[in-house]
Amino acid sequence: MTIGFLAVTTTLVLLVMGNSQAMKAAWIEDMLSFAPPLAFLLAVRIAARPPTAGYPYGYHRATGVGHLVAAVALCTMGGFLLIDSGLGLLKAEHPPIGAVQLFGQSIWLGWLMMAVMAITAVPPVLLGRAKMKLARELHNKVLYADADMNRADWVTAVGTIIGVAGIGIGLWWADAAAALFIATGILRDGYRNMRAAITDLMDTRAMTYDDAEPHPLIGQLDDHLRSLPWVQEAGSRVRDQGHVFHVESFIVPRGGQVPSLAVLERTRDECRGLDWKVQDIVLVPVAELPAEMGGAGQRHQSETNR
Repeated sequence: MTIGFLAVTTTLVLLVMGNSQAMKAAWIEDMLSFAPPLAFLLAVRIAARPPTAGYPYGYHRATGVGHLVAAVALCTMGGFLLIDSGLGLLKAEHPPIGAVQLFGQSIWLGWLMMAVMAITAVPPVLLGRAKMKLARELHNKVLYADADMNRADWVTAVGTIIGVAGIGIGLWWADAAAALFIATGILRDGYRNMRAAITDLMDTRAMTYDDAEPHPLIGQLDDHLRSLPWVQEAGSRVRDQGHVFHVESFIVPRGGQVPSLAVLERTRDECRGLDWKVQDIVLVPVAELPAEMGGAGQRHQSETNR
């Protein structure tokens, strides 16, 4: 549905774009809006592949790669538009908007521009709200980026309308100013998503779908492990693999007695049952928790050799 809607809106905007920089910026933003849904669809197909000897953790990272690709595209075009619009403002360019013949009448093209932007302002907001719910349930940051862009599309539409209207009343700079406003929004979205994608690929602590806070599942896992009678202390390292988590839970057995294999397997299954996002979990009995989890133990050799 999103791709079909974007195909219609980009065509309409292209047909009435004229020489307006604001309309050009809005059209480029619409074209860039294809990146997140296409990245999401492609990443979902790749992530569904089973693990292999070459990729023992599976292909879940495809979601993070798709997130990064979409973010880089946003940053690149946002920066280009920012420079292009800024130069137009400095050069004091006066974009002409002519008239077109429609049903035998001569109509100022600006009216058509504003009408198209007004028509295309509302549907993306509704789509964005629907996608946001799915992004929360699926813990999919590519889908969240797509939804976030959709929800903000009305700002682009209003800014474009103001820019075109400004030309109509003789404010030549309004068009370039509106284009700058749109470009800034694109660059901001790109930077925010690129930062989130890079930190996820660098195995930062698993965060919520909107990167607002550490994911609550980390605390739930640790609380469950600490509630077991044979566990004295526990702490987990959780990395975001895309839309599922890889968990390493370090456990200090009570009395130093390592439980049987059957107990460890039952504990692993219980942890998996807490949430579908726990795709892979490793239980590691230790004498002392690692330092990054509040323990006094030494950091692992792989983490200290830099």
